[in-house]
Amino acid sequence: MQSSSVATSDVVVAGFHALSDPIRINVVELLRDKELCVCDLCDTLGVTQSKLSFHLKNLREAGLVRARQEGRWIYYSLNLPQFVVLEQYLAEFRRYSQILPARVCKDS
Repeated sequence: MQSSSVATSDVVVAGFHALSDPIRINVVELLRDKELCVCDLCDTLGVTQSKLSFHLKNLREAGLVRARQEGRWIYYSLNLPQFVVLEQYLAEFRRYSQILPARVCKDS
């Protein structure tokens, strides 16, 4: 049972790490509505292909985006089930918020 928890933890850490960069967030936002090729992403974001490749690699390794090749172009789309994993992780905190007392910060 613990190995499943560790695996889930690794997935969550990788997902949030991948989302910790503004360029990667912008990529995710652009892919929200449709699949895009690298050239379109580069043009829209105003970054070089080599820089974008680094960020796309992070997103792919976290399982947040999928890549498919068509001819010489690679097209990217969101891997929505992976976002569900992150959403479910965060939903657990919402469940506990009703139990925990409100914290009061006192100025020293």
